[in-house]
Amino acid sequence: MNSESEMSKGVSGKMKKYLQMGIWCFSLLIFVGYVLVWIVRPTNIFYLQWFPDIEAKADSVFFGEQGTIILIYTFPILLIATLAGLYLHLEQKRSNHNSESKGRFLGLVSWKRPLLTKGPLGIITMTELSFAIMFVLLLIWTFCSYLHSMFASAAQDAAKERDQVWEVKLEYSAIALGLVGNICLALLFFPVTRGSSILRFIGLTSEGSIKYHIWLGHTAMILFTAHGLGYIIFWYKTHQILEIFKWNKVGVSNVAGEVSLLAGLIMWAATLPSIRRKAFELFFYTHYLYIVFVIFYVLHLGFSSSCVVLPGFYLFMIDRYLRFLQSQQKIRLLSARVLPCEAVELNFSKNLGLSYAPTSTIFINVPSISKLQWHPFTVTSCSDTDPDTLSVVIKSSGTWSNSLYQNLSSSSSSPLSHLDVSIEGPYGPGSTFYSRHELLVLISGGSGITPFISIIRSLVFKANTEGGKTPRVLLLCAFKKCIDLSMIDLILPVSATSTTFDVSRLQLQIEAYVTREKQPDMNDKRLTQTSWFKPNLLDEPVCEILGKNSWLYLSIIISSSFILFLLLIGILTRYYIYPIDHNTDLIYPNLSRSSLSMLFICVSIAIVATSAFLWNKKQNKDLGQIKSIYASDQSTSPGSGYYNADKELGSLPLQSLVQTANVHYGEKPDIKKILSGCDGSSIGVLVSGPRKMRHEVASICTSCSTDDLHFESLSFSW
Repeated sequence: MNSESEMSKGVSGKMKKYLQMGIWCFSLLIFVGYVLVWIVRPTNIFYLQWFPDIEAKADSVFFGEQGTIILIYTFPILLIATLAGLYLHLEQKRSNHNSESKGRFLGLVSWKRPLLTKGPLGIITMTELSFAIMFVLLLIWTFCSYLHSMFASAAQDAAKERDQVWEVKLEYSAIALGLVGNICLALLFFPVTRGSSILRFIGLTSEGSIKYHIWLGHTAMILFTAHGLGYIIFWYKTHQILEIFKWNKVGVSNVAGEVSLLAGLIMWAATLPSIRRKAFELFFYTHYLYIVFVIFYVLHLGFSSSCVVLPGFYLFMIDRYLRFLQSQQKIRLLSARVLPCEAVELNFSKNLGLSYAPTSTIFINVPSISKLQWHPFTVTSCSDTDPDTLSVVIKSSGTWSNSLYQNLSSSSSSPLSHLDVSIEGPYGPGSTFYSRHELLVLISGGSGITPFISIIRSLVFKANTEGGKTPRVLLLCAFKKCIDLSMIDLILPVSATSTTFDVSRLQLQIEAYVTREKQPDMNDKRLTQTSWFKPNLLDEPVCEILGKNSWLYLSIIISSSFILFLLLIGILTRYYIYPIDHNTDLIYPNLSRSSLSMLFICVSIAIVATSAFLWNKKQNKDLGQIKSIYASDQSTSPGSGYYNADKELGSLPLQSLVQTANVHYGEKPDIKKILSGCDGSSIGVLVSGPRKMRHEVASICTSCSTDDLHFESLSFSW
């Protein structure tokens, strides 16, 4: 019976693998066709042959012209997103939540190495540079092709409008700049879609793709600003300055475009480093103007033309609404450890079925501090070693985090009994590469150690499991003061579960550097304190927003909401707009059509996503787990309030980690010397810390002679 069961599992596994391969190939074919459309789009072949032919065949009283644009630009990407969700669902079932990468692309290691380490763009790999060059070439090609096509009739159009030729060319240049900016806008929202199936499908995360959003945002705003200025100059020179205040019933609306551009400029100004770093809240709140930007962008062009950039924003809206639903739940906060280094570890109750990869992040909101602010933090726990808890470390470094620290640390006389917390996430990579190397070098500066805590915990679990093969681990951590060494105590959790894992089975070497003190401070007697919180029946454990089959449900939401949207606009067009307009787009107001279309998108997403969320909440709500946690708390917790956690630490192998670490006082790590002395045919280097440190390590890895060296710069949040 066992052999038959194993055989059936093997056959099922192969079928899933072949199905995944088919999905991957089909998605690649669709994407190639989609890119080809963008390449051919600015040419006469597309506008005079392809588009009219497709429009004639797709002409429908149900959708009109927007149906053709949806078919060409929107449908392919949403189909890829749906297929990507199915692919990830099969991958999840086939790998049984194993977060370790199998190393499918080991031959491309050299392409993932840092190529450029200095400059405004940050650390750039060969792969990123190659795609960036191809993208810039696409922008240049599109702009030149539009100008070539439009300038051919510039003299004739100038004579007809009684303008000078250069003035007509200026207008056409402004149009071309706007059309090129649409390419950037079409991609702008993909990197910030945290639960994106497309990003995970191609091996990226939203956290690691933020720089692409920044590049696209800067480029788009440069092009749109030039587009707007070009038109203002054209109107001024041709004595049509009143066009600025024109809102056409049909066609392009100038006022809407100006409002959209103004919202974009305000957001753009708030991204300046001097503003973003010194007044982050201003940067954060002004970014909500993206809603104004998008709405008036659609009203500017009309919904039909805006469908060119719809896919990215459509997927972003689904993700944003799902995050909104998740954020309405209050999460069960079990305890908080207050460290002497002015850092706090928060421990939340977690659903047993929730699995996540190391270096994942969550977004936290504490209503008692701010109802609007959400802050990202790196998850320090591991779903293998901490099956029922999820932990983060928060360092007191800003207004929000300092308020949280003060609330938790200054309440020793009047301890908090409960703290309302909401969470979005966790979000993280689909797989990791850490176990495939002989040597793993982890380099951190300050609180940059937080992503490495989850990595080390996962490796400890693997080392303690039967047949688990793990690399040698070298942890280089630099701190400013001796008191910051207490961060090392967080490498293993303070829980009963942690006692079953022997950290000595992992070949771990810790080299700690205290840069601003030459000897340990023997007068500092501050100890780690732990606060336990009372349970609340309304609180829930952290769980996946759509349950265990989240990728499958995401595919269903994408496809079902899009179908519902098509039904709504089809009914609207056929029975209301078509009898008035007859597909001429010259009678029915663009404002009404665009507003109704945007409303239908919101309604479709809200109906389908809410239904999926409520269904999964009903199916996956684990009341038994919550009750067991309550019972455990009442029988084992020291009660609400603070107590000296030194005894608790002494019963676990945590203290030995600090004691066995080689602490170097009054010096900085010589990273180049340390890396050059590392032996191993396969080395993984991870760095997390200040920008200067990340660039220094990246520069060293660029000149490294090791053939198989994997470099990764982690974006830690604390």
